[in-house]
Order: sequence, then structure tokens, then C-alpha cells
Amino acid sequence: MVKIKKAVIPAAGFGTRFLPATKSQPKEMLPIVDKPTIQYVVEEAVEAGITDILMIIGKGKRAIEEHFDRNMELEYQLEEKKQFELLEEIRCITRLADIHFIWQKELNGLGDAIRYAYHHVNREPFAILLGDTLIESNDGSVTRQLIKVFETYQSPVVALEEVDRKLVSRYGIMDGEPVKDNIFRVNAFIEKPSVEDSPSNLAIASRYIFTPEIFGFLDKVTPGKNNEVQLTDAMQMMLREHEMYGLKIDGTRYDIGNKLDFLKTNVIYGLKREDLGAEFRSWLEDFIAGSLSK
Repeated sequence: MVKIKKAVIPAAGFGTRFLPATKSQPKEMLPIVDKPTIQYVVEEAVEAGITDILMIIGKGKRAIEEHFDRNMELEYQLEEKKQFELLEEIRCITRLADIHFIWQKELNGLGDAIRYAYHHVNREPFAILLGDTLIESNDGSVTRQLIKVFETYQSPVVALEEVDRKLVSRYGIMDGEPVKDNIFRVNAFIEKPSVEDSPSNLAIASRYIFTPEIFGFLDKVTPGKNNEVQLTDAMQMMLREHEMYGLKIDGTRYDIGNKLDFLKTNVIYGLKREDLGAEFRSWLEDFIAGSLSK
């Protein structure tokens, strides 16, 4: 049985939806409470048993490399101050996985970013996790769930999120047939369909397992919107020759590149913190009560 041993995390975009905060820092480094978004993404891959990770980065993304590298001066300072718990936490970041970096020379879309992984994946199946999106699932790592589906069907798998049917025109939507539980055999992907024409309300949700054949289709696909290579277009082309499956996730997706989602996510994650949650909840309740009384 073919195993998934590698993951690719695209993180090269400018993050224009979050300007001006992303003018000089990567959107993937925006913190959820006290941890950068992309660290959560790496931890999801590691939880799925993947420790060989390639990040596709671009201009202004050097902070991502530095975050996963050692900072000897900082470690020395923490050791001198006997802040050993924090020191170990910092060191653990550098031991999470074997992380490699490659630069996307021009921002030509997600599909183009994935093409940069061709040599790294070495004709093996691999996972893709978008670097600006978190997924909380009631069943643990979504990437691990996708890997289990891949191991069963030995075919590409995409995570699917159930969205409000009124909002389907914002997403790439799956047309497919249920196979078992929350697993679907995909017939087609429709990019941003109208409410009337949408075959379902299951949207592509930022996590994928691909076989290496995807690279051939990425090379063939014609640039689409904004003259960019669209991953969804390559997936649609791939469906003509290969089976593909979708897994409806039991959980919630957070798009950190979206300002409102970013605020919501910080509140949700903050409330769950053992060291902050109770005090934060108390303050939040008082603040809301005070706002309502005005």
C-alpha cells in the first residue's frame, strides 16, 4: 500500500485581503492568540504522521523560514533567565518536521505554486495544506482523515466543507455521489456556481491528497482567472482520467486571510486556552453586557 510521507504548504501569496498588516509580514505568520497560523498547519500535518514538508514561499516571506529555524541568541537569553518551559517550547518549533523551502518566482496562482513541488515529492502521493487556513475537526487532524480515505481508494482526495447554500457562488463546489458515510465519488468541480445551478453545497476546503499525475494536468491547464494557473481547473481535467474522492469534514474551517474570520478564530481559540480562557470569557461577557446596555 502506498503511504503519504510528504506534504506541500503553499504560502506565497501577498495577503492583500489583510492589508495593511500584511504589507511587511506574511499573512501565514499572523498569530492565533500566541502562535502563527502556519505553525498550526504544520502541526496538523505532523499529527497526520507527515514530517517531510515543503513550503512554497515568495517575496516578503522570510519570517516563515526564520520561525522554523533556531534562534540561538533568543535561546541563550531564555536559558540565562531560567525560562526553561518557554525555551523548550521555542526549541520544539524547530523539531516539528523536516521543513524545506522553495521560492515561487512569480505569483501565478495556486496551481503554479504546486508545480514547484514536482521534484520534492519525487513521484509519490502527497498532501497539500493551504498555509492560511485552519481546520478544527471533531475527528482530529483533517489531513489524517484524508490519508485514511486515500489508503482505502488509492485515489486523490479533497476535503469538503458544507456551506450555506446561499453562499455557494463564493466557492468551488463538488458534484458527486455518496459512497459511504461522509465520502463522495467526485463527478465534477464547479467554480462559483449560481445558487440555482449548484449541484450541492459542498465546497473545496483547503486540504488535498494528490497522486503525482496532478503535475501533468497542471502543465496542460490553460491559465484562467487573473491569468493564473488554477488548481481546480487541473483537478477537473484530472477527473476525466482518474477517480477522485471527497471527504465532508466534521468540523470548522477558518480562513485567516479574512479579517472577520481572523477575529472570530482568535476569540474561539482564546476561550479554549486553559491559561487564558476563564479570565477571557469573564471579560468578554462583561464587555458584551456593557455594550448591550448602552
